[in-house]
Amino acid sequence: MADKLRLHSIKETTVAGSGHPTSCMSCAEVMSVLFFSELKNKDEFILSKGHAAPILWAAYAEAGLIPLSKLKTLRKIDSSLEGHPTPEVPLIKVATGSLGQGLSAGVGMALGQRLSKNKGRVFVLLGDGECAEGSVWEAANCASYYSLNNLCAVVDVNRLGQSQQTMHGHDLKAYEAKFKAFGWRTLVVDGHDVKKLKSAFSKLGKSKKPLAILAKTFKGHGLSLVENKLGWHGKPFKGGVFDKAVEMLDCSNVKLKSKVCRNSVKHSFKNYSCNKYKLGEMVSTRQAFGTAFVALGKANKTVVTVDGDVRNSTMTQAFFDNFPKRSFESFIAEQNMAGASLGLSKVGYVPFVATFAAFWTRAHDFIRMAAYSEANVKFVGSHAGVSIGEDGASQMGLEDLSMFLSVPGALVLYPSDAVSTEHLVKELGKHKGVSYLRTTRGKTPVVYPNNEKFPIGGLKVLRKSKRDKVLVIGAGETLHEALNAYDLLKAKGVDVRVIDLYSVQPVDRKALLKNAKECKGRVVVVEDHYFGGIGSVVMSVVGKIEHLYVKKIPRSGKPEQLRKMFGIDSSAIVRAVKRLVR
Repeated sequence: MADKLRLHSIKETTVAGSGHPTSCMSCAEVMSVLFFSELKNKDEFILSKGHAAPILWAAYAEAGLIPLSKLKTLRKIDSSLEGHPTPEVPLIKVATGSLGQGLSAGVGMALGQRLSKNKGRVFVLLGDGECAEGSVWEAANCASYYSLNNLCAVVDVNRLGQSQQTMHGHDLKAYEAKFKAFGWRTLVVDGHDVKKLKSAFSKLGKSKKPLAILAKTFKGHGLSLVENKLGWHGKPFKGGVFDKAVEMLDCSNVKLKSKVCRNSVKHSFKNYSCNKYKLGEMVSTRQAFGTAFVALGKANKTVVTVDGDVRNSTMTQAFFDNFPKRSFESFIAEQNMAGASLGLSKVGYVPFVATFAAFWTRAHDFIRMAAYSEANVKFVGSHAGVSIGEDGASQMGLEDLSMFLSVPGALVLYPSDAVSTEHLVKELGKHKGVSYLRTTRGKTPVVYPNNEKFPIGGLKVLRKSKRDKVLVIGAGETLHEALNAYDLLKAKGVDVRVIDLYSVQPVDRKALLKNAKECKGRVVVVEDHYFGGIGSVVMSVVGKIEHLYVKKIPRSGKPEQLRKMFGIDSSAIVRAVKRLVR
């Protein structure tokens, strides 16, 4: 079967004219043992070395999960068999190909299976080259901390990367030392010996530690013309090389049965009552999030949280206190935190994963891959903007909105008071998909009644008259600066309209255009963010605007001093309005 999978991989890539046949050939025995001996119902498999997708499609075809004839469509525009695994194939839960991410997703799946008391196991096939990624070791650390003995990492140590030998080549002891240092049980095996592989897999779950199988293999194994030779990465075979491969590997009469099946996941939501607040009450949106999150968790047992050692700042602490079994600590490892949340979402849980908004930039690649995986993860970023004050620039989330806005289909919400936060947390619980909630550190007054509704894709007009000369748009802290500016301008006889753009993506384009037109096209957007956030969204709808945003790297100081220094406070809004109405 291993040779059959090799030949399928070669034929697929040759027909496609592109792909990675030698990367598939090195892991053929591993794939044959997994799919035709080891994997069973409730087990999960992640191909972290996503460029070896052709052999995954081959295994699916031989297992009867997709038609064999479909293999001829690899990488074609109308085919679901893409160059790297994506959910276009319904069997795929985790999109891979950005290397170093599969093990984190596996950690999340293993945590989820343990939480649901599911006896299934999780297998992750990694390449040796991707083990240079720090995220692999974040995941290894976390797996050991939680004693995930239902998790197996198989490293295809085939020695060769894309352009040169990998960091450790065939030094299996180096890989073993690393995994052992992180608290894993390790087994070094001949990755082309089926019996030894089967014996190694049988050890999973026999100790309290996660299992790392370090398989010594050769890139291009099975064809001496290319085996263990540089220069063949990502190159399909042609002419005599292809003919020789077909001659040597033909085993069309081999048939084996597989117990692999698809484990589907459904999203459900149970409604509940939001907490109540008084108008004018001073509450930070991060605190309101923490309170709302507990209410969501009480009603919805599939809601979980993952934290990065900041839960007393992001305010997920209350969730940890109320639901300790559904709360996971990733420590200061944001990449693994995002990847594990993806894995949890793919086994039926709804993770809310929180850290400072600034620190999500470290995990951007994991966030975009979560979107490509069609994950249901709710990212929460607190301590947004210069308004956090004295901690300084390194702690200020000023790039987060543009980052999440760049993720296709991502929901981006930005509440300005406790009531809107409560309702938007509920909306996040209902919604399925990658989402972002931006919260702020400082206390702000409650401006909405408790019965106000905040549908996704909406906005709120807080101040309005028929005499309005300028439309002022804010969110979070800057909404309150806009309301202060309204009072200052009103006292001078200048009427402005104030909008709370709580739903940044999707945005209410129709309402924005209508309000901008009624204000003669004069629009001021004020935001505690660098360029590329709310202002960019509004510009894409209404065109030219007066844009107040943080234009330089900030510094430590009082929040009100910083908003004034960087021109996003009420006085800056007043000046901007006056410029427009001269």
